[in-house]
Amino acid sequence: MTHAVRIHENGGTEVLRWEEVEVPDPGPGEAVVRQTVTGLNFIDVYFRTGLYKVPAFPAVIGNEGAGIVESTGAGVTDVSVGDRVVYCMSLGSYTQRRVVAAKQLVRIPDGITDEQAAAVMLKGCTVQYLIRRTYPVKEGETVLFHAAAGGCGLIACQWLKHLGVTVIGTVGSSEKAELAKAHGCDYPIVYTDEDVVGRVKEITDGAGVPVVYDSVGKDTFDASLACLQPRGLMVSFGNASGAIEPFSPALLAAKGSLFLTRPTLATYTATREELESTSGEVFDVVGSGAVKIEVNQTYALSDAASAHRDLEARKTTGSTVLLTDA
Repeated sequence: MTHAVRIHENGGTEVLRWEEVEVPDPGPGEAVVRQTVTGLNFIDVYFRTGLYKVPAFPAVIGNEGAGIVESTGAGVTDVSVGDRVVYCMSLGSYTQRRVVAAKQLVRIPDGITDEQAAAVMLKGCTVQYLIRRTYPVKEGETVLFHAAAGGCGLIACQWLKHLGVTVIGTVGSSEKAELAKAHGCDYPIVYTDEDVVGRVKEITDGAGVPVVYDSVGKDTFDASLACLQPRGLMVSFGNASGAIEPFSPALLAAKGSLFLTRPTLATYTATREELESTSGEVFDVVGSGAVKIEVNQTYALSDAASAHRDLEARKTTGSTVLLTDA
């Protein structure tokens, strides 16, 4: 037996319950992981509220964790008992122990802690596919990245700066502006005090940017399109403020033959080769020191409700982890 945070229905943070659960033996291709750290991500809120559906109730939510392989089933070759491993995009991480498909596990390199691995796996791999594959940024370009002081944002600012890119980032306060700037954001825009579109046009001499990376959703969608240069790309990869309202594709034509994509990490790491390549580049850039992973908030896994409340209230910066005490 072990303990996990489960939901029996969708709703607010009150639906998160700390309960005893059974851990089955690993089947073929599976491994049991004793988790030391669970990552906190906004996608967890989506599953809790019902924006994203769980397969069935009761459900353990969470999509990212790190720990030690305790046992493996038949045919497992990617990891071995005793390995320190991390994974993401596998629903059910809010638990002390769990069964995971071994093909989703990645060994944690020496020199990277479990806390860092759990804090960077999902966010870091997200940033990798966004800036290296969805729109491969080029040295000398200027881009707009919303929520620049958030978990993905601080990683993106550092990585983009490392690649020689000028970064414009939106943030919610002057304190977050300073944080983003300290991590490589050249032009932090406090969206509560400044006109985002006007500032972007001012910074780019009226040209706009070739790409906008937007995880906010409803509240920023129109402004994001307005910041793009003709034939620019809008990358919508989250809905922190709510889902984008339906719109006519003619809007993209009217604003300059724009492109729009809604990518997911699962699609970009669908094969073992893609997962290893993506995570490998993340760990390489972290290991080089170009991207520093700062865990700015920690909570006990049993207190996941508090973590969710702070995340939704935008009180957190950088990465947050839940310690399992397993």
